[in-house]
Amino acid sequence: MIGTVLTLIMGRYPRFQRVVTIIAISIAFLAACLLLYLTNRDGTYALHVGGWDSKNGELGPLGITLVADQLSALMLVVSTAVLLCVMLYAVGQGIRDGTIDQPVSIFLPTYLLLCTGVSNAFLAGDLFNLYVSFEVLLAASYVLLTLGASADRVRAGVSYVMVSMVSSIVFLAGIAFAYAATGTLNLAEMAVRLEDIPDGTKGALYAVLLVAFGIKAAVFPLSTWLPDSYPTAPAPVTAVFAGLLTKVGVYAIIRAHTLLFPGGSMDNVLMVAGLLTMLVGIFGAIAQSDIKRLLSFTLVSHIGYMIFGLALSTEFGLSGAIYYVAHHILVQTTLFLVVGLIERQAGSASLRRLGGLAASPLLAGLFLIPALNLGGIPPFSGFIGKVALIEAGVQDGSVLAWLLVAGSVVTSLLTLYVVARVWTKAFWRPRADAPEGDLADAGPSPLLDGSDADDVAFDDRVDVGRMPVGMVVPTIAMVVAGIILTLWAGPIFEFTDQAAADLTDTNIYLDAVLGGSR
Repeated sequence: MIGTVLTLIMGRYPRFQRVVTIIAISIAFLAACLLLYLTNRDGTYALHVGGWDSKNGELGPLGITLVADQLSALMLVVSTAVLLCVMLYAVGQGIRDGTIDQPVSIFLPTYLLLCTGVSNAFLAGDLFNLYVSFEVLLAASYVLLTLGASADRVRAGVSYVMVSMVSSIVFLAGIAFAYAATGTLNLAEMAVRLEDIPDGTKGALYAVLLVAFGIKAAVFPLSTWLPDSYPTAPAPVTAVFAGLLTKVGVYAIIRAHTLLFPGGSMDNVLMVAGLLTMLVGIFGAIAQSDIKRLLSFTLVSHIGYMIFGLALSTEFGLSGAIYYVAHHILVQTTLFLVVGLIERQAGSASLRRLGGLAASPLLAGLFLIPALNLGGIPPFSGFIGKVALIEAGVQDGSVLAWLLVAGSVVTSLLTLYVVARVWTKAFWRPRADAPEGDLADAGPSPLLDGSDADDVAFDDRVDVGRMPVGMVVPTIAMVVAGIILTLWAGPIFEFTDQAAADLTDTNIYLDAVLGGSR
């Protein structure tokens, strides 16, 4: 928040803005790494920033409570790392293209505000603070999504705003119902008091919150807004949206499912939703000819894997879901950054126009590694995460679990087909064989795109030169992060196993927040 204020005040000094932004997110990343170490060593931490019901001069559990356990610390590390790499990518693009007409004075403060909302959401210890976090990141995302106010971006922004407002209204109604039923919004106190609430009331309350979080997480049938909203934004914005925003919704579902409503009352509903999310999303991806829309549908599809692991309500399934969340944040963000490089160099993201990109070994490698990872090819983290989820489903043994196992295998194979199709058409095929290979955008798409891109003959397109180092290096860093997730899968799974065990044992969270007041 301090970085947001400083960059907004110094809007006429882009170099100062960039320095402040880099420092702010770097400090947040280092703090998240320290928090990851501390929670792994000591367990859950709780901080009462404000509160009422003071006893013996100490703040009570009510008010603004921030809680860090192993799950939230891991999410903070992965999200701040992604936010830092994407910001460096965007800054590199702006420096290469020139910042005279670029909305740096708006982009960087808004981006830091988005970082604030995402980080606070992972630490929120009460339901209303979580709502505020969502509203902060959504307000920032409205601005980022419509930068330049081109027709496509405004159209997508209107749809995104309307869906987000509906989600927020449902969430606010859920908050009101929760307070009416329990007399508190503190998650720990609410968990204790919900034990005395009738099952019907608890089920209705959980259903309302699931709808609100399901829209934000893009769980089918609440996911139709996403493929039409994300692809129109600039590459850095699309990358961070695809990697992080839906995962905040998934995190909220995990927190509600394990802390507030343990016992699996909605497991069957979540299993069906997870299966449909996987299948409908990947079938939508098969029908796309634009890489950004294709990846947006795969984003929806792979949310189903996370819901699959959660719905099993076992430690093993939950551990697999947590690992898969971290994997998907890194891989999906990387792929959208690579698409930004493809658009820049080839003048399009449409498979009807692309071809011959394998002539650039660097670009081909940057796409191939995360694409194979997303498709679940061994030994990458996508394969490891899917095997863990499938094994958890087999251990469950129920009919729905077996259907999810089958659906996950089908989805993985179709994902591999989709990325292989992109490879053969965009990289392996000569551009002259593409149906519209003679056409391209007039020039690189800037961050501020005030009008829809004009088509020109590919041979007449402005030569953009080599890929900017400031855009390539953060992309390479993201690819390396995905490989590290593979190489360190053993230690990381030990961590996610412990995180899942802590989530399953709600007393750990309750003792950290409430202490002896229970």
